[in-house]
Amino acid sequence: MDVPIKKKKFSSKKLGLITGILAFIALIVYVIVQTSGGSKLNVEKERISIYTVSKDVFQENIPVNGIVLPITTIYLDALEGGRVEEKFVEDGAILKKGEPILRLSNTDLELSLVNQETAVYNLLTQMQISQNAARQNTINRQNQFTDVENSLIEAKRVYDLNKRLYEKGAIGRQDFESSKNNFDYQKERMKLAEQVLSEDSISSKLEINQARDSYARTQSALELMRKKVGDLVVRAPIDGQLTSLDAEIGQSITKGTRLGQVDVTSGYKVRVDIDEHYISRIYNGQIGTFNLNNKTYTLVIKKVFTQVANGRFQVDMKFEGDVPVGIRRGQNLQIRVALSAEKEALLVAKGGFFQKTGGNWMFKVSDDGNTAYKVDVRLGSQNTEYYEVLEGLNPGDKVVTSSYDSFGDVEELILK
Repeated sequence: MDVPIKKKKFSSKKLGLITGILAFIALIVYVIVQTSGGSKLNVEKERISIYTVSKDVFQENIPVNGIVLPITTIYLDALEGGRVEEKFVEDGAILKKGEPILRLSNTDLELSLVNQETAVYNLLTQMQISQNAARQNTINRQNQFTDVENSLIEAKRVYDLNKRLYEKGAIGRQDFESSKNNFDYQKERMKLAEQVLSEDSISSKLEINQARDSYARTQSALELMRKKVGDLVVRAPIDGQLTSLDAEIGQSITKGTRLGQVDVTSGYKVRVDIDEHYISRIYNGQIGTFNLNNKTYTLVIKKVFTQVANGRFQVDMKFEGDVPVGIRRGQNLQIRVALSAEKEALLVAKGGFFQKTGGNWMFKVSDDGNTAYKVDVRLGSQNTEYYEVLEGLNPGDKVVTSSYDSFGDVEELILK
C-alpha cells in the first residue's frame, strides 16, 4: 500500500539566509544605480547656497594684505665708532631736526683733532714769519732800487752837463767819456734793478699763493676732523619720531652700526605683498580700496619693487584723499587692488563649488525650483565677491554656489 510523502517546508534558518542574500543583492543594485551617470541625490535647500545670476558692474581685483608704514623713514647709522657716553632721549621720542640723540666718545679721534689743530696753528705761524720775511726783503729791494734810480739821475745830470761843456771846449774828452761811461753803467744797473724788483714781486705773489693754498688745505682737513668729532654726537636728521633705538650707556659702537630710525609722522604709506603671478599686471597708478569703520578709503600704487622673494613682491601705496583717523604704524589692512576698469558683466557669486568644478560646470536650479542639474559653464575674471560668467548661464538663472564635496558624482539634486 502506497504511503503519501509529506512536502518539506523551508526552515527558519534557510529563510533568513535567503532574505540576507536578497538584501545584499538589493544593496548592490542600489549602489550601482546611485553611482551611475543618471544618479540623483536628495538635498535640503537650507543646507545649500543658491545665487541668482545677474548683470551688474564688475571690476577685476585681488585681495592683498598691507601694513601701514611712515611716509618716510631715515635710518640712523653710526658715522664714527665709539663708546656710548650719554643718551639724551628714549625710544619713541618726537624730535626736531638736529636735536641730539646720544653722544659717543672716541679718544683716538679726539687726539687726532688736537694734532690737526696744532698743525694748522704751526702752519699759520710759519706763514706769518715767511710773509714778514718776504715783506722785509721786498722793502730792501725797493730801497736798493731807489738808490740805483737816484744814481742814474745824478749820472744823467753830470753827463748832460759835461756834454754841453765838452761841445764848448770847456772840459777835456777824458772827463766827458768818464761821465758818459758812468751814465751808461747806471742805466744798466737800473735795468737790472727793475728786473730784480719785478721777479721779486712775482716770487712773493707765488709764495703767498702757495702758502694760502697750503693753509686752506690744512684748514679743510681740520674742518673735516672737527666734523668727524662732531659726528660722535648722533643727531636727528629730520623732524619725526625716534623708533628702534638700540644703544645703551657703556656700549661700544662700531662705525656703520644701525642705531635706530626716525619716522616722519606727517603721513603714511602702505607696504603691500602681492603674489608673483600678478607681477606683469601691477604698475604705478593702480587703485586699491579698503574698508575701515564703515568707510571706504582709496590707495594708489606709487612704487613697485620687482624683486621676488618667497613667491611674492611688494608695492608701496599712498592714500588718495582722506586718511583714516587714528591709523598707526604697523597696522594691517585688507586691500582690494583693481586689475581692470569697471564694466558691465554677467556675475555669479564666489563659493565653494569652484574647488570641485574648477569653474567648468555648476548645478543649475530648474524653473520649478525642485531640482538642480549639471550645466557646463565658462568663467572669466574674478574679484573678491564674484566670477564673471562668459558662457553657460543667463541673467535670472539660479545656481548652487556652496561646496559640492558631499554630492559625489550625482547628475541631479532633488531639492527639498
